[in-house]
Amino acid sequence: MDFRLTDGQQLLQSAARDFLARHCPIEVAPGAEPRRDDREALWSRMAELGWPGLLVPADLGGSDGTLLDAMLLAEEIGRFGAESLYAASAVVATSLLLSAGSAAHRRVVAEMAHGRRVCALALREDSGELRPEAIALRGEAGATLEGRKLFASDADIASDLIVAARGRRGVTLFRVERARPGIALAPMPAMEGERLFEATFAAVAVGAADVLGAEGDGWEVLAPALRLGALARSAEMIGAAQRILDLAVEHAKTRVQSGRPIGAFQAVQHACADLARGVESARPLVWSAAWKAQEGLPCEADVAMAASYAGDACLAVARKAHQVFGAIGYCDEHPLHRFHKRILAARLSYGDPVHHAAIIARAIGLT
Repeated sequence: MDFRLTDGQQLLQSAARDFLARHCPIEVAPGAEPRRDDREALWSRMAELGWPGLLVPADLGGSDGTLLDAMLLAEEIGRFGAESLYAASAVVATSLLLSAGSAAHRRVVAEMAHGRRVCALALREDSGELRPEAIALRGEAGATLEGRKLFASDADIASDLIVAARGRRGVTLFRVERARPGIALAPMPAMEGERLFEATFAAVAVGAADVLGAEGDGWEVLAPALRLGALARSAEMIGAAQRILDLAVEHAKTRVQSGRPIGAFQAVQHACADLARGVESARPLVWSAAWKAQEGLPCEADVAMAASYAGDACLAVARKAHQVFGAIGYCDEHPLHRFHKRILAARLSYGDPVHHAAIIARAIGLT
């Protein structure tokens, strides 16, 4: 593995950093929330740069990029605290539709690559777990979806929903147009900028053309895509932690106490060193797992280790940084608390710490 960035990756990183610095400044009015049209406008601008199609083959209008390219982009999105549709639509949904979709689903991917469509995930149940018990597939011919899903991120913007439903043959995945009769959305409380919705399905008609993969094979189809989502969100957490580190070091250089910058005190130096250790130890784990996934190697345990460690390390970075900043880090006027909340939210995406720990335990032979 050689993680030195190629010329193309350096160009992608610098272009993303410049774009996000202009369109996603961390200085916002206290209590301000991004409006729906703001998020849609941002996604349209990202589409002009080709970001939604980074993992899409060139014959479908994409960039034919690698998973490591996607990790670099996700890290920059996290560095600027941008609430984008990238992980859910451009990584998880795109990989699902490419790997398990029919020719019709691939045509949807082509439109997603140009930003003309957005796909949201409707997977979680009342417990918050990925166990499709509350929504059922009823009937043989002319089946319908009944029930509800929670925590569907940006579902109000999405043109399509990927839904997991349990039938007699097991869990099945569907791609359903959001405008289909019987689908209703209701907003849910969320942490710092996220837009989460409860999706209710009342006799929503589905057919064979909507199925991803084969009926009853939903988990086998879904698992690889969720691993990619966990890596993308881990990269976002690392980007947020890197930004926290940069802010903390700058604060330590400029905040004067007792006649000298606080960075001159050894305790503050040690704290900043701890922040750097957390960031630099998490990043190679995510890159290594992404490389294995990209090369088609067994990577389930690697992804779980990367997501678990990155979540713990980045959360520790956010908590330690509050000690460097003191009370100002908790104020609305300062961005630290926003990065802290986004790390907390991202840590629960595509598998919480208990889920990842169970995978690691199985991998080393524990029951």
